[in-house]
Amino acid sequence: MASPDDGAADRRIIIAVDANGADLGPAEVAAGAAIAARQGVRTLLFGPAEKFGEIDAPDGLVEIVDAPVSIAKVPDPVAAARSTKNASIVLAAKAVADGRADALVSGGSTGAALAAGLLNVRRAQGIYRPALAIPLPVPGGRQPVTLLDVGANAEVRPEHLVQFAFMGAALASTVLGIQRPRVALLSNGTEAIKGTPLVQETHKLLQERAASSPLVDFVGNTEGNVVMDGVADVVVADGFTGNVALKLIEGVSSATLRSIREAALGSTRGKLGGLLLRADLQALRAEIDPEVQGGAYLLGLRKLGVVPHGRFTRIGFSQAILLAARGVRNDVVGRTHAALEEAGALRTPPAPAPIASDSSTTVQPEP
Repeated sequence: MASPDDGAADRRIIIAVDANGADLGPAEVAAGAAIAARQGVRTLLFGPAEKFGEIDAPDGLVEIVDAPVSIAKVPDPVAAARSTKNASIVLAAKAVADGRADALVSGGSTGAALAAGLLNVRRAQGIYRPALAIPLPVPGGRQPVTLLDVGANAEVRPEHLVQFAFMGAALASTVLGIQRPRVALLSNGTEAIKGTPLVQETHKLLQERAASSPLVDFVGNTEGNVVMDGVADVVVADGFTGNVALKLIEGVSSATLRSIREAALGSTRGKLGGLLLRADLQALRAEIDPEVQGGAYLLGLRKLGVVPHGRFTRIGFSQAILLAARGVRNDVVGRTHAALEEAGALRTPPAPAPIASDSSTTVQPEP
């Protein structure tokens, strides 16, 4: 719950929300916007107005933009984002690019959100590729573990993963307050020679770059079974591997809680024990519930994006909107980019082509 001061500040922040593509339909996203509005956050809600139903929100805090066209389920989101200018996610991203909104929240597919963001909001200077980063809650009050990329880039090059490492470290430092975060590569063994050629080459490059960096403490490779054990503050992977790891972690967490609930209700003794542990179990569920966390940060664009699960209920979408508002208020984009620049982790632009002595001839740079 936002404090009164936070709510007053958030009223000056506007979040563009795409309501198309959510598993439970646009009305569920609209209900999430209403919950966020009751905590003081303004939204521009893009989607099919006729499907939103009644929105129980304070006057002026949820503005509806009728945009029924969706590209959430198309096979080629990049082509669709280019050609379908009236799609809800495109209009929402354009509102952010034009300054009518401060951040983007997408209720639909990651691919459509990424494509619309890249084409409209555009990459921040010096960024190879945007990445999805999610701070994973660790039970017991320990610091979250930031995992990235969790779905934006299925195929990457070593230099992309190196920059993801610095982006994740910058996020952990500026948002979570972790000084010089420990960064690890997700692999199938802790030795430097383990992993795919991509992981091995990244290990070598990251070790070199981190050696002189005040931002990153590279601790080598880590395996999936210890990601949540605190061996690193930031865990880096390509988007395919990171997405699989994230969903596996979430699936195991849900199955564990479900098993505990079934055991507690399976016998009289279990029910009595469940009553005694009820408050503790509810607190544990709140700690690890993905909906409570709100979704993943879309880093690397000129403005902030948040991508929640399409299967979220209104609670999850409201948390995604609140997360975006806090990210804007805390200048996640600006502070992260400044940290990357200070660490020398931004892409160096190519040098301009030298001018030949003969003014009629120019020398082209190598590709």
